[in-house]
Amino acid sequence: MQRAEHRGRAVHSSRHAACRTAVERQGAVANHAHMQRRNLLTPSLALARFLASAALLLTFGSVCAAPSATVETVQGRRVEALLSRPASGNPVVVFENGSRMTLDTWNGVIERLGDDVTVFAYNRAGYGESEPVPAQRSGEAIVEELRALLAAKGLKPPYVLVGHSLGGLYMQWFASRYPQEVRSLVLVDSMYPRVIKKPEDFPWYARLGKRWLLARVVAEEIDQIHKTGESVLALPTFDDARVVQLFNVPKSKMAMAVDFGVFDQSASTRELVRQLYPRASKHVVDSSHQIQSDQPDLVVAAIREAMALGAARAAN
Repeated sequence: MQRAEHRGRAVHSSRHAACRTAVERQGAVANHAHMQRRNLLTPSLALARFLASAALLLTFGSVCAAPSATVETVQGRRVEALLSRPASGNPVVVFENGSRMTLDTWNGVIERLGDDVTVFAYNRAGYGESEPVPAQRSGEAIVEELRALLAAKGLKPPYVLVGHSLGGLYMQWFASRYPQEVRSLVLVDSMYPRVIKKPEDFPWYARLGKRWLLARVVAEEIDQIHKTGESVLALPTFDDARVVQLFNVPKSKMAMAVDFGVFDQSASTRELVRQLYPRASKHVVDSSHQIQSDQPDLVVAAIREAMALGAARAAN
């Protein structure tokens, strides 16, 4: 991989750089398909307004090249991160990647967000140019590393947290453990507690594949998913009036074929996920699992909605 100083679609010092009207979308297809997509919910009544907001962004919103990531030494280790901090940038929007994903998966979203927010995206330890760490890859450890990184960058809460897939589970832990540090939460086709079985309950072929086919850091994260989910359930639930959820519609049965027997598809688990955030603003979108790449304008609309929900809550 190239050094971060030379990465990105274009090298720009900030989002004030020249705008362009078309962006290159990421072609990565995630290996996490979530069993709850068809059964958890129906489109919310707010979907029409949500899609209208996204349409306005498409019609009138400018698209600027995302700033480039850099590699810096933070607390004794190399960390690859992207920080765009305009003078008027408030609040801070923090992005957390899914499993096996790197921060550039958010480029299309970041390019469209505009200059009124501060954006922070990064690669977890062991991803991209970020140096691995010996600590276990539990949600707690990952969130504490993120909080330390945000503090080192001088980025103060409350944050708007945006998490995709496994990153969404980590952001749920963050919001539940530190609600005073979170303005609102956006879950982009997120993973939820108990959706993944305990690693010892994986079929033998899934355990073998995890051991031989996946990078060590990815396998270690997978081993901790169930534990992280249970930890989320043990914490007080974050104020779901400040949660926006995006769910995708699987485009084909092949998209569900990557289950490999590791997903808990029981009715009780589906019901648990359905009831986890009953007041959240829920939207079903026509996309693959990679909503941020396929439909970046919809993710931007979700972030804007979450910002408004957080501001309204703070005003009351």
